[in-house]
Formats: sequence, C-alpha cells, structure tokens
Amino acid sequence: MALERAKTPEIVQKYESEILSEWMRSQMSATSLRRDLLKDDELREQSRAFLGLFRKALQSGNGTADVNGPAWNEVRDLLGDLSRSRARLGFSPIETATFVFSLKQPIFDRLRKELATDPEKLADETWMASGILDHLGLLTTEIYQRSREQVIARQQQEMLELSTPVVELWGGVLALPLIGTLDSARTQVVMESLLQKIVETGAGIAVIDITGVPTVDTLVAQHLLKTVAAARLMGAECIISGIRPQIAQTIVHLGVELNDVITKATLADAFSIALDRLGLTVTRRA
Repeated sequence: MALERAKTPEIVQKYESEILSEWMRSQMSATSLRRDLLKDDELREQSRAFLGLFRKALQSGNGTADVNGPAWNEVRDLLGDLSRSRARLGFSPIETATFVFSLKQPIFDRLRKELATDPEKLADETWMASGILDHLGLLTTEIYQRSREQVIARQQQEMLELSTPVVELWGGVLALPLIGTLDSARTQVVMESLLQKIVETGAGIAVIDITGVPTVDTLVAQHLLKTVAAARLMGAECIISGIRPQIAQTIVHLGVELNDVITKATLADAFSIALDRLGLTVTRRA
C-alpha cells in the first residue's frame, strides 16, 4: 500500500509521545530485559531515537513501504549500530530483535483507535505496519548474526596466536610446541610466529614439537614441511619432535618424505641434538 494513502505515518506522528511511553513500559516490564547489560536511560534514548527515525522514514517513504529504500537509511544505520553493540554485550538474537517487535503493540493500539469505524482500512494499515516492523526486526537478527560471527572469528584468531607460542630454550634454540589440529589457517599463524621469532633472536635451530597434535595426515605433514622450508629460508634448521609410534607408521603409510628433516621422539632428545649442533653440552655439576 502506498504511504501517500496510508494513515500510519499521520497516526505515529500524532501519538508519538504516547507510543514511546507505552513502548518503554512494555520493554521495561519484559522478562527478557537485560538490566545487567543495558541501563534504563540508554534503552530510553535508543527507543526515542529509533521511533523518531521510524516516523520520519514513514513520512518520506516516497509512496512505498520499502524499508530497503533511501528513506530508511538512517533507521537501518541505527539498527545496525544497536545490533552490533548488543551482540558484543552478550544479548541473544531474540532479545535484540524484540526491541523492534515490541513496538508493534503500541502502534497497533493507536491504529485500532483511529480506524475503528473502517475495518478494511484498519486491516490494510495493520498489515503494512506489521510488514515494516517484521522486516526491521529480521534485519537486526541478520546484523547480529554477522557481528557474532566476526567476534567468534576474532576470538579464534586470538586463540590461534595464544596456542602457538614460540619460546627460546637456549641462546640460538627456539621451541614451538603445537597442541591440537594443524590446519591451513593455523599453519599460517605458526609460520608467521616462528619466522618473526627467528628474526628477533637470530636463532639457528627451531624445534617443532608435535606431541600435542592428535593425528597426522598428508595435509598436516605438508603444513609441517612448509614451516620447515620457510624457517630454512630464514637460515634456521628445524627439528621435529614428538614422533610417536602411531604417527611414524602413519607418515610411512602416507608416503610422506621427511628424509632431510631431523625427527626425534621427545622434545628432550631434540633439545640435546640442538645443543650438539651448537657445540654445547650439558654436564652434571660436581
């Protein structure tokens, strides 16, 4: 229905103050209200700003209820900021979308009051207003989901960085203990961390310990070889430790060539080889 013939914009403007008051009461009394995450004053300001932009968009909708049009840009921007903020604060998708959906009742009450004598017009206006609010509510859910995915991706990246520490065992000897699955994304982080540490310390030997890697397949073996090759280009020799019997059998079965890479069963054995390469030895103090 064209907004030029619609009564909803006029009714929202006429009763804007009352609609806002009822909307706030509805939100404040809702069991889903998260007062631990959002202060009442902040909620009131968000509601006031949204209702004002909502009324403005209705009035300048160019004769249609298309919320994807330019008339609704400010409304979409506000909902985008609100959805991203609530996603970061820990709101659920339902709690976020309820902000918009809870506006239906106050608006419908005013439509019913103004159009009580015209059932057909009331049905049309209610259907139009419901469609607009439904679309905006779903928009908040979509933005919320994208924001949560971004937060999760960032957290995963941070966890990858934290789970791949490069430590200096001795002057010139680095150790990179790997725990968990080694995929392409993590290999990139591992490689960058190791190369950066080689540059910082000038180390000539790096021990890659895979004791904590549950399984080794062709892809994992290739990732390890890429890391070894990158370290060599930086002038550091790599030793792979943590080769358990089952991993050794798997590598042989897969036909992965590690002939030019030193491998040891334990980190201690690898460290001993590293010290020997540096011309150092450990002796018991008298």
